[in-house]
Amino acid sequence: MVLDMSTRRNLELSETMREKSKKGTLLWALDKTMTSMGGRTIRRWIEQPLLNISDINDRLEAVNELKDKFMIRVEIRELLRRVYDIERLMGKVILGNVNCRDLVSLKNSMGQIPYIKELLNNLSTSLIVRKNNEIDSLNDVYELIDKSIADEPPVSVKEGGIIKTGYNEEVDRYRNATTEGKTWIAALETSEREKTGIKNLKVGFNKVFGYYIEITKSYFSLVPETYIRKQTLANCERFITPELKEIEDTILGAEEKVVDLEYKLFIEIKDKIAFEIERIKRTANGIAEMDVLCSFAEVADRDSYCMPVVDNGDEIQVIDGRHPVVEKMLDEGSFVPNDVNLDMSDNRLAIITGPNMAGKSTYMRQTALIVLMAQIGSFVPAKSAKIGVVDRIFTRVGASDDLAAGQSTFMVEMSEMANILLNATNKSLLVLDEIGRGTSTFDGLSIAWSVVEYISDKIGSRTLFATHYHELTELEGKSGGVKNYCISVMEKGEDIVFLRKIIRGGADGSYGIEVARLAGLPQAVLSRAKEILKDLEDADINKKETKLRKSKLPIDGQMNLFSIKPENKGCQEVIDELKTVDISALTPLDALNVIYKLQQKLRNS
Repeated sequence: MVLDMSTRRNLELSETMREKSKKGTLLWALDKTMTSMGGRTIRRWIEQPLLNISDINDRLEAVNELKDKFMIRVEIRELLRRVYDIERLMGKVILGNVNCRDLVSLKNSMGQIPYIKELLNNLSTSLIVRKNNEIDSLNDVYELIDKSIADEPPVSVKEGGIIKTGYNEEVDRYRNATTEGKTWIAALETSEREKTGIKNLKVGFNKVFGYYIEITKSYFSLVPETYIRKQTLANCERFITPELKEIEDTILGAEEKVVDLEYKLFIEIKDKIAFEIERIKRTANGIAEMDVLCSFAEVADRDSYCMPVVDNGDEIQVIDGRHPVVEKMLDEGSFVPNDVNLDMSDNRLAIITGPNMAGKSTYMRQTALIVLMAQIGSFVPAKSAKIGVVDRIFTRVGASDDLAAGQSTFMVEMSEMANILLNATNKSLLVLDEIGRGTSTFDGLSIAWSVVEYISDKIGSRTLFATHYHELTELEGKSGGVKNYCISVMEKGEDIVFLRKIIRGGADGSYGIEVARLAGLPQAVLSRAKEILKDLEDADINKKETKLRKSKLPIDGQMNLFSIKPENKGCQEVIDELKTVDISALTPLDALNVIYKLQQKLRNS
């Protein structure tokens, strides 16, 4: 599925629009991964949903099995907790900046793999079986590191102490030389006394000659031919032997040589590990994907998600759908669920009206997120869901000036809308909020009206279209596939309560002044706003009436936005009476009585 930057931003997939943080995003809601590799993989899945039905359903079936087998899932996640970032560690191996502590972390991670595979053997869905086969136990790599690298090595690889005792004889000898040199010398001295019979033979050392064997003149006759004279003194002579020279070289060069040798061995070990890069990468990928599948199962189990039915059909049907992020921000059980019913025929475009703050944007975003979640292989927050795969999700939600590009709010809005109309297909999902609000009322209404007609008649995309232009509700029955929905509101005197429930039909009003009151505007401002609103509504009725008297019949095939046709005197009387009604003074029941009375007059006329 293709998701442009605007859609990723508007749906807040991995970063919130305001705080630029992870909290409050879809990624935040779904990411319960235990490894860094899993964290990167789940982000990639969210930003790149699938189109292939088989791949989607393979993931869903795997999540379902992991959800059902709770104890296996818990044990797998506990093992994953001990797995380091194998991908990053191998990156350091390839780049050559890995150290021995990294290799120990790699070894410890590999040590968990056999146990993970053993648990996966208890699962049978096709994707999990494939992933288990993809994950290599890597026993040979584990054993290489385990027998060669010290368990607690220093950070630097050039300070020695990184190769484990027993891995290399030469390293062991050098180490012994640095710690057991005096013991070797004493043992050699005793051995030479016994072999030569020279009781006062001794081994000494100075900085000029190094180690030497000193023999007094009284024992010259017992000196073996293998001794090499090195220095003659008044009462004695000093000799060396090949064995003593070897010990000297070992002792004196041991520390420097062992550091160099350990580094050389480390490079060899690193290169051997690098040679297995493909096996290790494949294993890391398998572990990361299992981590994501376990995360999906964990969220589905904890938050009561359902397994969606995903196919190549044209329906998007959701029963009691919820917003995966918003519901986490609210008290448990307080989010109001809603249904969705879209297809490519009679219900392809839903016009949604209702007051600000009532939940229109939340409803539309949650629908887009539910579709996206289904196509990444996740369960969805709903009682049930049937999703016909979409090729793209387009969103046009909110706008702001782009000063750097020299674009106004309206220009940004129209540019985004142009991109949608040029690239959407009948397999796309469109989420459009308040198209046309960035310009004058009639310009905006005209553009919104035309956009709805174009989407419905030319493109055929499944579309959610929120608007304050109540005139657009006239399109139901006139433009194919258009249906009206609104957010239900309960009035209590001057107070309003947003019920957050989507119902069929158009909204009665925008309740803008009531929303302003809830926001805390001064009472004087609200009272004056009501007066101005009434004057504007009265003026608008008079203006429309004048235009209607002068208007001609609409051209065949084109719809008139305000097609009111007073055909007789009775119609005119009803219009005149409507003009005198003080709407703000009516209760809902009084309004129904007035409507009923006027309806009877029209029927009788």
